[in-house]
Amino acid sequence: MLPIADSFEHVHRGCEIRYGRGRIAGLGDWLDDRDLGDALVVCGSNTGANDALMGPVREGLGDRLAGVFDGTAPDKHVETAYDLLDARAEVGASVLVAVGGGASLDIARQATLLAADGRDLGELRADAETGPDALGDLAAGTDPDLSVVAVPTTFAGADVSAGGSLEVFSAAESPTGQPVTVSGSGAWPVADVADPALFETTPTSVLAGSAMNGFDKGIETPYARDASPVSDAAAVHGLRLLSDALPRVAGDRPGGEAATDRAVVGALLVQLDRKISVIHAFGHGFARRYDVQQGAIHAVVAPHALASLFDRVDASRRALAAGLGVRTEGRDDDAVAEDVVEAVAEVRDALDVPSRLRDLPETDEVDLPEIAEFVAADPPMERAPADLDATAEEVLGVLRAAW
Repeated sequence: MLPIADSFEHVHRGCEIRYGRGRIAGLGDWLDDRDLGDALVVCGSNTGANDALMGPVREGLGDRLAGVFDGTAPDKHVETAYDLLDARAEVGASVLVAVGGGASLDIARQATLLAADGRDLGELRADAETGPDALGDLAAGTDPDLSVVAVPTTFAGADVSAGGSLEVFSAAESPTGQPVTVSGSGAWPVADVADPALFETTPTSVLAGSAMNGFDKGIETPYARDASPVSDAAAVHGLRLLSDALPRVAGDRPGGEAATDRAVVGALLVQLDRKISVIHAFGHGFARRYDVQQGAIHAVVAPHALASLFDRVDASRRALAAGLGVRTEGRDDDAVAEDVVEAVAEVRDALDVPSRLRDLPETDEVDLPEIAEFVAADPPMERAPADLDATAEEVLGVLRAAW
């Protein structure tokens, strides 16, 4: 069992990571020290009703708490971000404290860019009707007036990030028949409060649903074409922690506080210089067709996508083996690759997540060829290993295997 520090701080791209049990208790003082003003908590309705979670958040903010906006949802509609901005104006908050999973964190971050961008909902939709390119990169080159503090409670790995897109038109509403989204790249949080005690208030089913999404960030980084020794180091050590801890925290193996601590640190590490690539492209391809949880797609696809990669390129199999506890000494590359795929499947199978596409009620086998086209053209595929030319036909083969 790998030991970790009880608490630590680390600044990454201007975001102050504050890890440790009970760290939420000092959030109000942290805001005071930086003259950041009052805070509006941003969360979903289930999170807002979770007293075991919200109690410590409220107490930690103290008199800096301006109110709670509990209207976020997994579908991440742009209207929600505008509703959030209205709520923020009503209470006069200058900080958004995003609590929960990826949806709340993404909506809060992108709302700050919408505020700086200046277009109202009608203007944004009018631009979207002329084509996705007209939406542009939200508030490009500006410095948002609103600050965001991330308080993650799942393992999706969405906290130390500027990412997250919001849906302007659904596929049914869109002139092209495909969803139209908007996002900007300048929405880094000013702080990330990673408190393992808060993760323990999240239902295990929710943790399991998020686990593969975060886990796969560590898997994808070493084989990305722009990987470096720095990104490899964070990803491989993150995988060491996650591969042992996730089945204990979100799965069927005995865990405890020490396992949660390791899982939270592992989820932080795989984000620090992450390089999302092939597996995330599969998730995005399904999102263009269905309203389906990304973690579920990642869970099903990851072993099959890796096996396909290893058939054609090296894909940093020995670096992944180091992170997953796979023995490499005296073994040939094919044997290492086979065991890496098996190790990923073992983590997946310890969680209460699907293992076949056919088990997802949203999916239909007849749609697989079109989804394969989406996946092959998805931007993260540009980070695939340099010697890989992933055609839609090859992607379809992976989907058929995963079906």
